[in-house]
Amino acid sequence: MITAIPQLENYLETFSDFQKTAPGHNLAWLRKLRDDAFARFCEVGFPTTHDEDWRFTNVSAIAKTQFRLASTPSQLEKKQLEAWLLPGAACQLVFIDGHFSPELSSLGDLASGVRVNSLADEIKTSPASLEPHLGRYLDTRRDAFAALNTAFLADGAFVHIRKGKVLEQPIHLLFVSTAADQPLMTHPRNLIIADEQSQISVVEDYVSLNSGVAFCNTATELVAAESAVVSHYMIEREDRETFNVSTLRIQQGRSSNVATHSVLLGGGLVRNNVHPVLAGEGAECLINGLFIGVERQHLDNYMLVEHASPHCDSRQFYNGILDGRSHGVFHGRIIVHKDAQKTDAKQTNRNLLLSDDAQIDTKPQLEIYADDVRCTHGATIGQIDETALFYLRSRGIDEASARKLLLLAFANECLDRMKEDSVRTHLQALINGHLFGMANLAPVATPRGEDKGRNWEELG
Repeated sequence: MITAIPQLENYLETFSDFQKTAPGHNLAWLRKLRDDAFARFCEVGFPTTHDEDWRFTNVSAIAKTQFRLASTPSQLEKKQLEAWLLPGAACQLVFIDGHFSPELSSLGDLASGVRVNSLADEIKTSPASLEPHLGRYLDTRRDAFAALNTAFLADGAFVHIRKGKVLEQPIHLLFVSTAADQPLMTHPRNLIIADEQSQISVVEDYVSLNSGVAFCNTATELVAAESAVVSHYMIEREDRETFNVSTLRIQQGRSSNVATHSVLLGGGLVRNNVHPVLAGEGAECLINGLFIGVERQHLDNYMLVEHASPHCDSRQFYNGILDGRSHGVFHGRIIVHKDAQKTDAKQTNRNLLLSDDAQIDTKPQLEIYADDVRCTHGATIGQIDETALFYLRSRGIDEASARKLLLLAFANECLDRMKEDSVRTHLQALINGHLFGMANLAPVATPRGEDKGRNWEELG
């Protein structure tokens, strides 16, 4: 038992009601999947800091809050979402408080061989196509949040691209949280299947329309078959009162190539789990991320990379920028299994602390059970280079602009690893705007050396 669940009775009642009306409640395999996951969640409870994987993140605020499962989504108009759209997307699926909204979505004109749908509708219309994959990769025994998500599995995105098909434009999945009278929880579940020799890009985007306590616990299973090429993006920019736990589980076939990019800008407590398994020989995986924290934000990144076959390559690059009293975490773990000879794995975490109160906990980790591998790992923690800042100011650049240039250079390391397309352009604008606000609100010394402080409310 990891910890007792203060609101266990509430979860039991909620789950009992949910099972009666959940999509596919009459399907034996899906009902068993949910029942087993909920039993596991009740068995272990929420993790605590005594759990090594959660050593630096305290989730007691989630455990103690009595969340209500979002049922009827709020009624919104398309113009309310204009600021969150992704230009150049092939299609856009919108989910309001975890529920698919066909009125706000746009499926576009997708090529044959590409199927995009809500998971709830797919469960109702084509459950047989889901059974071989849904819930087969996510480890509910290891992760209580994954178990909780599976127990309340109802809706999310279903994306399937057939063998040899190439979709040039990205698919945009927009998850919107709205304010409510009491704390809401949502459990979006996404399934992305890329068949042999296919190519696709998928963007998961999590936003808040209003302030309010909310808990978004999402899980995505991504299956990349032989020689498939997949780019996956995770953008988190929710309200500061939001708890966001996301898990991306990647299953890679022979010679597949998967790149996953995470950009964490919002949320109060955020946990970003990325777990690729390079199961096929010659698979390649890039795990790339940027997290920017201010005020008292807590941004935790947990990377678990499993090399299960020989001749596979993985690269992890995560950059963090932390200001105020924010707390960042990077826990990168690479496991090279016995049969994974000729593995080439690299893990790098770089961090900038912009205030004396900002904190970073970084833990690169290697577990190697093969004897013919090349693996490296490392982490750095520093501050803005005062010499570089002085050099820029001596060229007539004001302090705020000079700081912004240095922060942008640091953040662009993440952007440079993305392919040049509409997603990268979109993310560059988001990051630039966020860093511009941070640079403008940096402390400026008075003639007496006093600190004028920051007005964090202006960041929004």
